[in-house]
Amino acid sequence: MQAAESAQRMLKVGGVTPFTATDYPGKLAAVIFVQGCPWACGYCHNPHLQLRLQKSPLQWSKVLGLLEKRVGLVDAVVFSGGEPTLDPALGSAIKDVRKLGFQIGLHTGGSYPQRLREILPQVDWVALDIKAPFAQYEKVTGIADSGLQALACAEAVLASGVDYEFRTTVHPTLLSEEDILDMARTLAAMGVKDYTLQSFRAQGCRTKELKATAVAGYPSDGLVQQVSGMFEKFSYRPA
Repeated sequence: MQAAESAQRMLKVGGVTPFTATDYPGKLAAVIFVQGCPWACGYCHNPHLQLRLQKSPLQWSKVLGLLEKRVGLVDAVVFSGGEPTLDPALGSAIKDVRKLGFQIGLHTGGSYPQRLREILPQVDWVALDIKAPFAQYEKVTGIADSGLQALACAEAVLASGVDYEFRTTVHPTLLSEEDILDMARTLAAMGVKDYTLQSFRAQGCRTKELKATAVAGYPSDGLVQQVSGMFEKFSYRPA
C-alpha cells in the first residue's frame, strides 16, 4: 500500500499505450510515458513530454486500474518517456506493476546513472539510447557533459546482467557515417552484444531543420553491413 500511495502521489504520467508489439522484444506490452526530460534532442518524437508539469495528466491509481484490465492480455509493461529515471517514484511504480504479474521494460536516454543503477535490479529488459560518440553528446542533447552520464549508464547496464538493447537514432545532420562507425567500435569494445541503428523519423519531431534535410541513401548499405559485423545481435530499422 505504501508503494502504491507513493507512486500515486509522485509519478507523473503523460500518456499510456495499452497495447504494443514493438516496444519490448518478443512480448506484447503496455507502455507508460513518464513526464520530463533534462535533454533537448532535436529528433525527439515525444517533445510534449520534455516538460515536467506540476500535475500529472493521468493519476497513477487510474493507470494501475487500466493495467489490471490488461492482465492476461499483455506480458509486460514498459516505462518510457520523457526520461522515466527522472521521476523519484519510478521504483515504487515498478513494484506496483510487478505485483500485477507483468515483466518490466525500461526505455532510457541515460541521463541519470545513479538512479538507473538503483532501478536495474527491478527491470527485466532495458533499451538504452546511445545518441552519439560519447565526446559528441552535446551536439545531440544540447547539454554539456551529457556523454559522461550516458557512458556511466551504458557501463551500468552491461554490469547489471539485465537483458538490453543499445540503440542509436541516426540523422546526417547530427552523425556522419564515420561518427556511427566510431560509436559502434567503442560499443563493441565495451562488450555490447545487442545493438540497433534506427533511421530518423519525422513523425512528432518539431525541429524544422532535421525534417527538411534529405536522408535518402543514409546510412549507406555498406555502413549498415560493416556495423552489423561488430555485434552478436544487430538490427537496422529504416524510417
